Amino acid sequence: MTDPEKQPAGAAAAGAFWDEAPRAPSLHLPLVFEAGERVRVLPEQMDELWNAGWRHFGRSFFRYSYGLGADQIQRVQPIRVPLATLTFSARHRRILRRNADLVVAFGPPELDAERHALFARHRLRFQRAVPDALTDFLGPSLADYPCPLVEVTARLAGRLVAASYLDLGVAGASSVYAMFEPAEARRSLGVATLLWEIGRARAQGCAHYHPGYAFHEPSAMDYKKQFSGSEWFDWRGRWWPLAR
Repeated sequence: MTDPEKQPAGAAAAGAFWDEAPRAPSLHLPLVFEAGERVRVLPEQMDELWNAGWRHFGRSFFRYSYGLGADQIQRVQPIRVPLATLTFSARHRRILRRNADLVVAFGPPELDAERHALFARHRLRFQRAVPDALTDFLGPSLADYPCPLVEVTARLAGRLVAASYLDLGVAGASSVYAMFEPAEARRSLGVATLLWEIGRARAQGCAHYHPGYAFHEPSAMDYKKQFSGSEWFDWRGRWWPLAR
């Protein structure tokens, strides 16, 4: 495995796969699997990492071009959304209106009993790859989190019904994890947290929002691919328009 501290993170380094600029993306992805630990990462370094397909949970950084689905090998598709040209779809606007009665706040992240209890209910939604704990995504201690992080919370009559976690860079922001109250499924809170995060990224002046990994094959992650103007990373150093 490669330590990302020693691995060039920028797209230019990954672009060495090409002798000349390609005219169209190849869906035959190179095999990429790299992982390592970072203690502290500057916001501008996070931008470089995201733009080269890196993700992280706590101090554990990783990137990989293939993943194992329920019954097949899937081609991993990092997604980013250019914010300058983004317009929300009619569905996205309906979701925001549906949740207009919630109190949405942005602040420093917390790992308390209320959030752990919400996660315990949220995880019951999963049939496979069931996550064990919220600390799987944020690390055991927020004091050791390697980069700037903001928490998004949504409350209904004071009760926490959704929370998500957003990394902040300089030119970009990246969604880490979101959870919501299963009893409020009609609200589409998983999508709503993305919309609120996008609003926070825009307020921060970011050029790109990174919703995380999806797949070229149809999957439960397709909701990340529903934003106008989205782009995908080809694991060779280039971002391409995402066909919709």
